[in-house]
Amino acid sequence: MSVNTQNIIDEVINSLELINADDIPAIDLYMDQVTTFMEKHLKGSKRYESDKILTKTMINNYAKNNLIPSPEKKRYSKEHVLMLVFIYYFKNIMSINDIKTLLNPISDKYFHQDSGMKLEDIYKEVCTIEKDELVKLKSDLKDKLELSATTFMDCPENEKKFLQLFSMICALSYDVYVKKQLIENIIDAIAEEKNSVSDSKKDNKK
Repeated sequence: MSVNTQNIIDEVINSLELINADDIPAIDLYMDQVTTFMEKHLKGSKRYESDKILTKTMINNYAKNNLIPSPEKKRYSKEHVLMLVFIYYFKNIMSINDIKTLLNPISDKYFHQDSGMKLEDIYKEVCTIEKDELVKLKSDLKDKLELSATTFMDCPENEKKFLQLFSMICALSYDVYVKKQLIENIIDAIAEEKNSVSDSKKDNKK
């Protein structure tokens, strides 16, 4: 088996360039312009060439499900695009309900704000964190690659390479599983606190 894991890691890391907030047009965009922009800037993350980054149907469903505010006169603002970028990354690991729980407070408080903290400020702050995390991620992947190379050393050569790849995938999968569990528990805590505040307000009105 000739799978070069290091090359795959390098390709994935190099494709993880985040969209710079300053690259998003400040003017409102029509639907086709939004999908074209997202396709251009996120095409490196596609698994297959035929995959779609974002479609009109997806955007309409996000608006119907209150993941993003409705467009104004069929045009989408810079803030809409920022929300769509968050959704693009979240949807691979979160349910629609979890994304709503996480993004609705952001949208309610910071979408189209003229003063104070803006949605763009939040996006830029998060991107700064992600850049720092990328350095740690590279180191972690290198460690997992080196660790997997020490497994199944007693196996025949024609079996060892595949089993070592399997070992690395298991390590990566467990890492993803634990982090997904953590994300879901944090979101559940957010939802529980929100419901508790809502119930308290209802009780006060009685």
